[in-house]
This record gives sequence, structure tokens and C-alpha cells, in this order.
Amino acid sequence: MSLRKSMKNALWIVLVGIVIVLAGTIIFMSSGSSSVTGNVVANTGDAQKITLSERDLNYYPSSITVKAGQLVELSLDSSVKGCLRSFTIRDLGVQQYAKTVSDTITFTPTKKGTFTFACSMGMGFGTINVE
Repeated sequence: MSLRKSMKNALWIVLVGIVIVLAGTIIFMSSGSSSVTGNVVANTGDAQKITLSERDLNYYPSSITVKAGQLVELSLDSSVKGCLRSFTIRDLGVQQYAKTVSDTITFTPTKKGTFTFACSMGMGFGTINVE
């Protein structure tokens, strides 16, 4: 009888744990996409300003286009969390951690082409087209 009772208690603990994990996942997934506004490149004077967001655990927009030889100022908004704040474009020599939303990743692409950008772990990624 005590074995049956302990198995029943263990089953309840597992079920409660599953419910907590599911609820946390739903809250986490919905919080990232609510602030996404469809960011675009803004060319203001000498700098091309880009703001990336996070949607579905990836960068948004996942494809951006900039001009070669012109300064790029890239920002990550408040929806970007975790390793996605560590931004890299290996082929262009860009690797920087944007700790806050006011941190700007600046670089000037010198070669034309399509390059992959990613977080430091390679979980979030996209492409940058340099024209």
C-alpha cells in the first residue's frame, strides 16, 4: 500500500512540474514577439542604422541589406535576450556583445556579398547583404 501511495505522489509531482515548464515556455515565447515592429535599415547621413529584434528565438528581420564602404550602426532592442546579444559576422570581422539596448555595434563593411550573422553559439542567425 505505501508503494502505491508513493508512486501516486511521484506522479503528481511530475505532472505539476510539466505544467510549470509548459506555462513558463508559453510566457517566454510570447514575450519576445510582442515588441517586434518590423525593423528596417535607416540611412541617416553617414551611418546606416539598423535595429534588430528577436522573434521565435531568432533575429528579426533575419535578412538585412546595407551599402559597402558606409558605416553601419546596429542595435539590438529589448526583446533580444541571452546569447543573441553576442553578435558576430565572422566574414566581416565583427564580434561584439551588446549588453544593453543603448550599446551599438559599429562596423564598416568593405566587401560586397551575402554574409551570415549569428549569435556566439550559432543558435540565432540571419544574412546581411552588402551591396
